Amino acid sequence: GENLTTSQKETLLSEMGAPEDVQIVTVSNQEEHQYLGKYVSKALIGTKAISSSAITIQPKGSGISVKTKNINWVTDEMYVNALITAGVKDAKIYITAPIAVSGTAALTGIIKAYEISADKTIPEEVKQAANQEMVETAKLGDSIGNKNAAALIAKVKEEIAKNKPKNDQELQKIIEQAANELNVTLTDEEMKRLMDFFNKLKDLDIDWNQV
Repeated sequence: GENLTTSQKETLLSEMGAPEDVQIVTVSNQEEHQYLGKYVSKALIGTKAISSSAITIQPKGSGISVKTKNINWVTDEMYVNALITAGVKDAKIYITAPIAVSGTAALTGIIKAYEISADKTIPEEVKQAANQEMVETAKLGDSIGNKNAAALIAKVKEEIAKNKPKNDQELQKIIEQAANELNVTLTDEEMKRLMDFFNKLKDLDIDWNQV
């Protein structure tokens, strides 16, 4: 996070176990607003970029692991889900902040660092979708519980990957089935938001085999 003091940056780097020659990428508050502005209130994004993350590329086939500290809204599973959508693979991720923060800003930094370290460009609309997914899941978690919210999103994505729905009815059926399996009830508003999100997601250039 660009707005950390020098001593906070040093403390976080040592907490992350960063080597001397580590590559440092900074994220600005402006970038946070760019990726989150459509999905969360300006108040939640705030005016300072504080949360920070470390990404360590792992051997092929390792999958994604996430550990967090001082993050109080976005859960580890929510990050994993969003990173899979973004196309991040085989990485160990640690997300932290010097004080308790929502954690919405961290995803921007992880994706930015992944593009540099893995030498891949993630399309802009896919980055937007990953951020939207993280926020929608966290909002859903406020009403149905974080574990259920993350599991619901993952289940729906798996079904879309296996058999892409041809219309809204098929998509709604997938969401309803996932909710039933988890024994959760969605409000009409939640269903509408999820339909909007998944309709956008299924038409993006995402590696569904990877999902």
